[in-house]
Amino acid sequence: MEIKINKDKCLGCGTCMALMPEVFEIDAEGKSTVKASEGLDQEQILMTAKSCPTGAIEIYDDNGQKLWPQD
Repeated sequence: MEIKINKDKCLGCGTCMALMPEVFEIDAEGKSTVKASEGLDQEQILMTAKSCPTGAIEIYDDNGQKLWPQD
């Protein structure tokens, strides 16, 4: 699983960080960033991505297929 943050969409609201602080953090620009994802609950990461109010968290499977957000 690969996690990408669309910085143009991210508001820096911190929802992702509140739900999974082991995966997400807020950077110096006030935007979300991924600090770790290996070995963590992929289903929980996907649910956290779905909780992003702007859809800024993009999730891809190991083959590069976009899982979220679904366009």
